[in-house]
Amino acid sequence: MIESRRERLRRPEVRRALGGQASRLTRITGRTTIRLACGRHMASRTAARESRRRTALSNDKRLWGARFRSPPDPSLMRLSRAESSYFRLAPYDIVSSQAHARELQRAGILDAAETAAVVGELDSIRAAHAAGTIRPSALDEDVHTYIERMLVERLGALGGKLRAGRSRNDQAANDLKLYLRCEARALAAKVLDLQDALLVQAELHVDTIAAGFTHLQPAQPIVFGHQLMAHAQCFVRDVDRCIDWDGRHARSPLGAAALAGSAIARSPERSAAELGYDGPCENSIDAVGSRDHVAEFAFVAAMIGVHLSRLAEEIVLWCSKQFGWVELDDAFATGSSIMPQKKNPDIAELTRGRAARLIGDLATMLTLLKALPFSYNRDLSEDKRAAFDAVDTLDLVLPAMTGLVGTMKVNSDVLRAQATVGFTLATEVADWLARRGVPFAEAHEITGALVRRCEDRGIELVGLTDDDLAAVDARLEPGIRAHLTAEAAVAARNGHGGTAPAQVTQQIEQLRRKLAAQRGWAGSYKGPKP
Repeated sequence: MIESRRERLRRPEVRRALGGQASRLTRITGRTTIRLACGRHMASRTAARESRRRTALSNDKRLWGARFRSPPDPSLMRLSRAESSYFRLAPYDIVSSQAHARELQRAGILDAAETAAVVGELDSIRAAHAAGTIRPSALDEDVHTYIERMLVERLGALGGKLRAGRSRNDQAANDLKLYLRCEARALAAKVLDLQDALLVQAELHVDTIAAGFTHLQPAQPIVFGHQLMAHAQCFVRDVDRCIDWDGRHARSPLGAAALAGSAIARSPERSAAELGYDGPCENSIDAVGSRDHVAEFAFVAAMIGVHLSRLAEEIVLWCSKQFGWVELDDAFATGSSIMPQKKNPDIAELTRGRAARLIGDLATMLTLLKALPFSYNRDLSEDKRAAFDAVDTLDLVLPAMTGLVGTMKVNSDVLRAQATVGFTLATEVADWLARRGVPFAEAHEITGALVRRCEDRGIELVGLTDDDLAAVDARLEPGIRAHLTAEAAVAARNGHGGTAPAQVTQQIEQLRRKLAAQRGWAGSYKGPKP
């Protein structure tokens, strides 16, 4: 139905726009008067929209809004805003801002008094943030916006001077790199704690005979301490990877600005030294556009996760009734809601599962980087999600695994009883023949025939009689029986890296010295800390 002119003038919004003239104009039906009323109404709506736009812009805390005529759509800001976990970078952003303030003083942008005011206020912001008395708001798009807002609220226009000569591009790269350099040392310290637990157990079981496995089948006798030290050697390389990573990436992105370098902050080597770096990045485009340091950190974390998972898998096997090698402490095991008898190795199983996440973090970074043009692209903001998840995952897993390993009870008698089950001494026969001049290929065949005879009789090699030996091959003399013990087998492996108790003891001593050096690195960081 078409609305009449009189009815249009009676609409509440038109009447409000016309004010006191509404009743009089309601009686007027001239086309011009109606157009005037509607025009005034539309002008009022336009003015209201403009007022809201100006209010939104005046409340806008973005660092990039100057060239825009209207505020961003809420959906854009929801996508663009950093996750809450990203604000853990605040301490690093603050100390980097202090270094930048001193650079601005050198450039003549700030005088000495202004620099002192900015640096001092940043200290106050850092303390307040740590105490939880200030927090990011919903309008803070990222940690850089948050810190600048706090500074401007406290110092006014002086706080806004700090943005000169830098970009969020070099800030973002720098904050995360500082965080990871600090966390690499904390991560190494946690791995070293696990190492200590492994070494204590290995020392207790230098003489504990056990079966060694290949293909998860009994293979040869070893000492259990040697098995534990195999895991320790993996972890010592992981810490070495942390050290190598840090040395390779101890270069500051500050001074790169957006991508081309800063026309103001032109002595980045000084801020780099102040922040504990070896120097500035050699190429400003590389400084803001590369994240191989994050991908490599994710690889180190994933490799630690894989090594943890392998240890966890063995513990799951060892504490099963089928193995019975270890018993878990009650504090590091769980039960079943339906089966009262259960004692489950949940820490080991959860560790195995978390390794998948760590591998996923690495895959995320490699996929993220594979098709990005230089220099900075917003895709790179995903670097923090992968890095933080890797750090947080290992922060949970490593202490739990350290407690699990340190408190588990090893059933030495069970290990010894199983050490020769499955013909694990067969290699001793072949080696004995080879030392007497029998070609090893022939010795291998003779030993295989001996194993078949044992299977036919339902006995292990230690149960063979002189007649059994002679029946297989006349060269199998009774004297071989002295070599068919687990103790003799492990003692014979006395070369460097072997399972002989003396070699394992030496390995433990050497590794302990190595761990002391690694702890020295982990505790000697001169860069900023949270």
